[in-house]
Amino acid sequence: CVNFPEQESSLICCDIKYYLCAMKKIVLIGTSVAVCLAVGVSAAYFQSGAIEEWYPTLVKPDITPPNWVFPIAWTIIYVCMGISIGLMLSRPYFVRLPAILLFSWQLLLNFLWSILFFAMRDVVLGFIDIVLLDIAVVLYMMNVYRVSKGAAWLFAPYVLWLAFASYLSTYILVMN
Repeated sequence: CVNFPEQESSLICCDIKYYLCAMKKIVLIGTSVAVCLAVGVSAAYFQSGAIEEWYPTLVKPDITPPNWVFPIAWTIIYVCMGISIGLMLSRPYFVRLPAILLFSWQLLLNFLWSILFFAMRDVVLGFIDIVLLDIAVVLYMMNVYRVSKGAAWLFAPYVLWLAFASYLSTYILVMN
């Protein structure tokens, strides 16, 4: 908006549009973060028994972090994921649709990994899932990078954590 003294009412209109747009973005981001955290909490519910009973019996690499690290890391990752897709949801339809599809695919694979690896205690299916998850996350990041570098970079912690989780999953598959 251009601030012309004689057009003060148009400036007020622009201010209202700006604030409505900002509020819409905040709601989209907040809702997206809440959905991602809900997926994480749901996954944790399905894996809790196996973490106590089965996971400690597996042969794991020496660099496996203690169990208390995982919920902290995943909370940070889910918040970053939610902000990323929230930023994309305010984009035009032709831009946001591929991002939504890729994001939904990776979120489903993310949730399924907990079911396959922990609830079903199937390291082979867990490994297959995490490889597909790696691909989906990189595709999402590449897709949104062209439109929003910030939304893409918010997935960087996820990519790094997944690389580490994929190593752990591979090690567990081979050694057990």
